[in-house]
Amino acid sequence: MIPKLMQSLVLPVAKTQASRRQFMLGALAAGGGVALGYHILASSPAAASDSAADGNKAAVFTPYLTIDSDGKVMVLSSQFEMGQGSYNGIATLVAEELDADWSSIDVRGVAGNVKAYGNVAFGGTIQGTGGSTSMVTSWERYRKAGAAARAMLVAAAASEWGVQPAEIIVENGVLTHPSGKTGGFGVFAAKAAAMPVPTDVKLKQPGDWKLIGNAKLKRFDSARKTNGTEQYTIDVKLPGMLTAVMIHPPMFGAKVKSFDAAAARSVKGVVDVVETPRGIAVVGEHMWAAIKGREAVKVVWDETAAEKRSTPELMSIYKDLAAKAPAAIARKDGDIDAGFAAAAKVIEASFEFPYLAHSAMEPLNAVARKNDDGTLEIWGGHQFPDVYQTLASQIVGTTPDKVRLHVMKTGGSFGRRAVFDGDVVVEAVHIAKAIGFRAPVKVQWTREDDMRAGRYRPSYVHKLKAGIDGDGKLVAWSDHVVGQSIMSKTAFEGMVQNGVDPTSVEGASNLPYAIPNQTVGLTTTEVGVPVLWWRSVGSTHTAFAAEAFIDEVAEAAGRDPIEYRLSMLEPQSRHAVVLKLAAEKAEWTKPLPENRFRGVAVAESFGSVVAQIAEVSTDGSGSIKVERVIAAVDCGLAVNPDQVRAQVEGGIGFGLGAILGEEITLTAGKVDQGNFDVYSPLRIDAMPVVEVHILASTNPPSGIGEPGVPPIGPAVANAVYKALGKRIRVMPFTKTLNA
Repeated sequence: MIPKLMQSLVLPVAKTQASRRQFMLGALAAGGGVALGYHILASSPAAASDSAADGNKAAVFTPYLTIDSDGKVMVLSSQFEMGQGSYNGIATLVAEELDADWSSIDVRGVAGNVKAYGNVAFGGTIQGTGGSTSMVTSWERYRKAGAAARAMLVAAAASEWGVQPAEIIVENGVLTHPSGKTGGFGVFAAKAAAMPVPTDVKLKQPGDWKLIGNAKLKRFDSARKTNGTEQYTIDVKLPGMLTAVMIHPPMFGAKVKSFDAAAARSVKGVVDVVETPRGIAVVGEHMWAAIKGREAVKVVWDETAAEKRSTPELMSIYKDLAAKAPAAIARKDGDIDAGFAAAAKVIEASFEFPYLAHSAMEPLNAVARKNDDGTLEIWGGHQFPDVYQTLASQIVGTTPDKVRLHVMKTGGSFGRRAVFDGDVVVEAVHIAKAIGFRAPVKVQWTREDDMRAGRYRPSYVHKLKAGIDGDGKLVAWSDHVVGQSIMSKTAFEGMVQNGVDPTSVEGASNLPYAIPNQTVGLTTTEVGVPVLWWRSVGSTHTAFAAEAFIDEVAEAAGRDPIEYRLSMLEPQSRHAVVLKLAAEKAEWTKPLPENRFRGVAVAESFGSVVAQIAEVSTDGSGSIKVERVIAAVDCGLAVNPDQVRAQVEGGIGFGLGAILGEEITLTAGKVDQGNFDVYSPLRIDAMPVVEVHILASTNPPSGIGEPGVPPIGPAVANAVYKALGKRIRVMPFTKTLNA
């Protein structure tokens, strides 16, 4: 169940749109960033306390930035940094309009002021990072915050020097007047922060940008990320801190019936063993003691309500459902029955997708400490901070304003830390409470905990059918999607309309191709396996099914795959443009060397369109290697072009690993995989050469953290068919290639 207070935070947002993508773009088009961010540029206690944490008293200009007496600019980010580069992008927006010295910029994550930090793509009533929305929600307000701070600094200098503000030049963190007067930001910071915040500031025109769109701009945090000085939650050390590890139920839905911790308590370094709503926690002086203590605990589980089915049984149920009529309709155009009846040829195919783990580099963790004044502090990767504040306050019996979140940088998430029940954050608070808050507690999951404690990309089956006329034109298309809902029974349940969870069908219900008769149906299954959004969410499976099947239809029509796609797209549409760009850069019509083969796919997700052409090789033994991927990207204006390339490259590697060998399977309800010896993300020697071509655009930035993932699977599958004559319809590829 969702706590009522948490429901009040997010349910109004979820009900406003039937589609996440429409909601995001609608919020942007409505100018939500300006209303939320700019008109409340007053000092924020949350921002002030966090910004001064380094001991150098900083002047608070707005909830979005501070400047200290040394001229250091601290950008206060509403967005959570998990490696995707959101801090760098937001720093670029501020520094551009502020005319700051790039070397003086730093960024800290903040929380506790939803009016200032609410994500406009989520409606503004909740702070959160996800859906590739960091630049969408930041584009207006952080540029305006930088411009406002610049105006305040100029006003302070003009007052100090007795000159007109218009006569002052600002460049690289220094204010200069033709008279020779000069001073850095730090000289005027305190006085400037006391100035009125301007209600209307002029932003730079694109022709005046020095940082935005600069392909040579280096990330401000590169050095400390490479020399090991960057701090993550796993690095947090507090005086007297204890470390806890969890014993979670071996089956989803099982509960603790009884446990015997006598042997565990005798292990040197074990401090306590306590029960929490999420399992048993073993608390030790350090990680090793907690792990050894965990091994000695004996637990009896009540498995009455547990999910006990195995993967083959679940998949059999899914396939049976896919063969029947869908329970709900997500899209219906034309007359599908008439379309198929008139078709000269009908093609059918089914696609199967397994559960997938997020498998981020840094396993889940959080630290909780209660202070003498009754406040609660929590360190962690706070992807949905308002939710965690609320939940923590309820556990402790206080109010959210008494809970201070330290928003730590995180070694990956891919959606895993965006949970509505608080997950590891709630565990840390429960454990600290169970031991009487006598010491700070860090909860640290192991890789096995991370792999087996749920929250997977749902498993899906697609049943597709297409009809073509005598000329090969696609006249009928149906896609029946079967799988679990991510939104159902969460705070976003309001987005499920008429039985359709938009995250189950996104990428399928909005195909760009001109098909006169088409339906997309959905049957939502009830399975006890906890599921969650996973990098690119619904498009992880819908893009694969659609784009792999389109290739089958093109073959049946006797047409070239790219030419066939273009025949169903408006010539100047975003999909057509990126397809043509990818084809040009890949030299699609040029013959490849012997034993090299190409495949193509294009997909839209999170407001961006990505086309990819994959080149694979085969040695004649039935194995394949992905040699090269050419990607063309339309993500609106690229704030940091190098970062865009990095995200597309990373998305290709992430998606490629998933389709080649990753899967979570169940045996009698228990997860089979525990670590990377059996769950296989992409190895470095399997990473192809990647070329990323970014379409020049003057449109506002759209998503980029996730859109690189969806096209890689079908592009490779389509190339594999040309190489081996095998259609890949069951994930991962190994099930077909090794058969």
